[in-house]
Amino acid sequence: MSTFFNITSEIGNLTKILVHSPDNGLGKVVPSMAQDWLFEDIVHLETIRRDEYDYYTKLLLYFLDPQKIKGRLKEIDDPAQNRVFYQPAHPEFYRSEHVIELQWLLGEVLSNNLLRSQIIAAVCALEGCTHATQELLHTYSPAELASCLLSGTGNDKSVLFAPIPNFIFTRDIGIVIKDHIVLNKPAKIARHREALLAKYIFFYHPLFSPYTDKIIELHQNRPAFLIPENNSESIITLEGGDVMMISENHLIIGISERTSAAAAAQLAEKVFEKNLVTKVSMISIPRKRDYMHIDTIFTQVKKNVWVMMGLFSEKMNDEKNSISIEKSLIKKNEITATVMQFNKKDLAAPIHFSSLEALLWDISINDFGCDEVKIIFSGNNEYPYSAREQWTDSCNLLALKEGVVLSYDRNEKTNTAFEAAGFTLIKVKDLIDDLENDKVQIGDIENTVILMPSSELSRARGGFHCMSMPIERSSI
Repeated sequence: MSTFFNITSEIGNLTKILVHSPDNGLGKVVPSMAQDWLFEDIVHLETIRRDEYDYYTKLLLYFLDPQKIKGRLKEIDDPAQNRVFYQPAHPEFYRSEHVIELQWLLGEVLSNNLLRSQIIAAVCALEGCTHATQELLHTYSPAELASCLLSGTGNDKSVLFAPIPNFIFTRDIGIVIKDHIVLNKPAKIARHREALLAKYIFFYHPLFSPYTDKIIELHQNRPAFLIPENNSESIITLEGGDVMMISENHLIIGISERTSAAAAAQLAEKVFEKNLVTKVSMISIPRKRDYMHIDTIFTQVKKNVWVMMGLFSEKMNDEKNSISIEKSLIKKNEITATVMQFNKKDLAAPIHFSSLEALLWDISINDFGCDEVKIIFSGNNEYPYSAREQWTDSCNLLALKEGVVLSYDRNEKTNTAFEAAGFTLIKVKDLIDDLENDKVQIGDIENTVILMPSSELSRARGGFHCMSMPIERSSI
């Protein structure tokens, strides 16, 4: 039986994706708790919705499910519609089978009375709710309850428990490896409710329930409470931003602030056992907030084109070529990446790469058969823009198809570097207008960086690679 999902690359034509539109919980983040909830700042909810994320939704629909939006743009954008097209709890929500909203899926799972009771009990136990709150939740409709469990906000607008604002970063709740889904094990308490709700969606929603044998869960070999605090690498934590199904038989796993070495090793063992891949590359990066996942320091654009942060380049490993400011930063902050590749045929003899950049070259040449490789650097590798723009996700790009990626408009130096490399820059609003008016066709768009508004979204420290969980791409 073929599954509902299949991913064999980062750049094949995107055909199905899981997303979550910003909910009311984002508007409840308070300054004193922003970093506990993994945000850098409080954000303005309506700006994120109307001026930023709504463009993302429109663009995804034009590329993946155009019949839902084509010819309706003026009606959808009419202020009198009050954004009902984007609201999962509203009857006129766009509900696409290709741009799939997780809140809608959760609402459908909650229509099952037994699952509803289980989820309410589990969430209330996790959040320490009173019995009165638990009873109140039982009076909500499935759609109301789904909204409340994600935003923490009750029907009367009161705050019943903490929001989970990071649920917009759907990449981290799970990752598809070929026809299997790996469920995450979040490192931060702020994301534990996300993992709980995601588990119910993937095990019980009709889209996924026929394929529960394709779900991979990592397990703690011994109870976490028995592991000393200074041995955190033995605790199983994994998030999707550290996993890339990079080519047909090659998986990349990051070891980072959010994904432990033990989790990376266990996932590698499982994918080898299931014959999903023949090689796994491990990239260990500094355990710093700056580089929380590997997809914050590089992503793939084309078979032979990558964007990455220059501090992890081959040049920066060569002290003779490194400028003094960057050398001092490396020594002070120990900014290095260790890269090893394991082959299923000979696990005892891993290949060591001199740098992250060396691995990317190897993938383009040996996995994709390319003769030339192009690395585009964050901030055009200019100090201090390299670090500034990496912080606002210049390396965290989502490919809609090979060579067509979404980038924040604020990362001007990086975007200029793309333009110098032969890419066309276009604002998302202009592209959507052109698609609506048949001035351009999807198939004609090549080597293009789509510039997305980002004044508020970037405060959450995640780009469009983070805000996407691809579940199906065409094979390259």
